[in-house]
Amino acid sequence: MFGLGTQELLIILVLVMIIFGAGKLPQVGGSLGKGLRNFKKGMSDSDDIEEAKVEEIEKKDEEKTQEKDA
Repeated sequence: MFGLGTQELLIILVLVMIIFGAGKLPQVGGSLGKGLRNFKKGMSDSDDIEEAKVEEIEKKDEEKTQEKDA
């Protein structure tokens, strides 16, 4: 889609080095990694919450069905 080649990546790397400096680069990378990790954790947590809600609804439906049968 974007077609980033080697030259484009090198230009981006040089710009990042100019903006942040070589000393801050590890901090920027670490912060980016933590952000991605938190995002993935949040996405998986929301899936777990949705699954728990579905299970709760199914349980209630089963209880209603049992009450009707009795």
